Amino acid sequence: MELYDIVIIGAGPAGLMAAGHASELGARVLVLEKNKYAGIKLLMTGGGRCNFTNNAPDKIFAGKFGFNGKWLLSGLSNFNSDSIIDFFAARNINSQANLEGKVYPENNSAAEIRKALIDYVESNQGEIIYEARVIKIIKDADRISKIILSDNREIKARNFIIATGGNSYPLSGSNGDAYTWLKELGHKIIKPRPALCPIIVKENFVKNLEGLSFQNCSLDIYKNNKKISFESGDFIFTGHGLSGPAALNLSRVITKEDKTNLIIKIDFFPDESSESLDKKFQELIESKSKESIRNILRKLTQKRLADFILDNRNIEISKKGADLTKLERSEIINFLKNLSLTILDIGGFNEAMITSGGVDLREVNQKTMASKLYSNLYFAGEILDLDGPTGGYNLQIAWTSGYLAGESAAFHKD
Repeated sequence: MELYDIVIIGAGPAGLMAAGHASELGARVLVLEKNKYAGIKLLMTGGGRCNFTNNAPDKIFAGKFGFNGKWLLSGLSNFNSDSIIDFFAARNINSQANLEGKVYPENNSAAEIRKALIDYVESNQGEIIYEARVIKIIKDADRISKIILSDNREIKARNFIIATGGNSYPLSGSNGDAYTWLKELGHKIIKPRPALCPIIVKENFVKNLEGLSFQNCSLDIYKNNKKISFESGDFIFTGHGLSGPAALNLSRVITKEDKTNLIIKIDFFPDESSESLDKKFQELIESKSKESIRNILRKLTQKRLADFILDNRNIEISKKGADLTKLERSEIINFLKNLSLTILDIGGFNEAMITSGGVDLREVNQKTMASKLYSNLYFAGEILDLDGPTGGYNLQIAWTSGYLAGESAAFHKD
């Protein structure tokens, strides 16, 4: 039976980075991928454009991960967003960044990123076996001794890296298999939950706004009338609630909360106070007093939203601006500044971009990605209890953890 230096389970971004870097350092590496192809989930990122990192400074970057963020700083000091930008540039993939720090390949091609990673592995004599499904990990005292595949093949190595992903997008192969193996090995798993997925609300009227998108809005989450989180940015109405970057980011908070008495409040004009918006509206009405309130309101906000507000508040759309009552005007402003929706839930793992939860970070060495329970076991990517917002943060964790795990395992000779 062949003995590899490193066996990696999972050929996603973290696994491919680990494999390429370890092979580059001279290790004999085998990657086991259950799908017919590597990097399937990578092709889905950024709508196929592949927002592969965010250029925020390391401390700000880590802060986006909340309580677990400090754990990241050591890894980012070794391989951060600048590192991955340079990595792809060295492979003739130049990047471009938007004002939010989201970094994409210049030609917006996730396929190009995927190809570069596979080439990185194969050019350094790393081996990838496809349609290789792991069913069990065998331990011997404080070491992993071998892996059992579904066809009963046994794979042995000096070191092992788990880079299987979480539960999100199960059709891509990320179905949470590794959680079962790791629990059997005695590792603690923080409950996996879907994250970065649409918000589902109680109010059926959102169906009438489906497809309507807004920029630079404020979304606040309240629990028992107390604000617990907020996001500013873009969102879109769906047939069942909200999606888009700001809503997706808030799903990271919602997924960990009891959904009882959970409210989301939308401010379509966060840079205006209610008073200043009301004044602006009054000025519009005065200048267009003979026009219908429908036409006047459409000058303040999007046509479909304007029509919906009037219908929702039972205001006749043909009513002249001069005939609008103070109460009706107040109701319109309140809608635009304080639309409250009752949160029922968020989308499940089939819609989630990432998994919240995973291997307890207290059981992982933050400098090497090594297990603290097994001397030859390492972790990379979404299997770890790390979840960040949209914008390239989560892929950077794949690069950072994969790089560190690959390097650490390559140098581990025991």
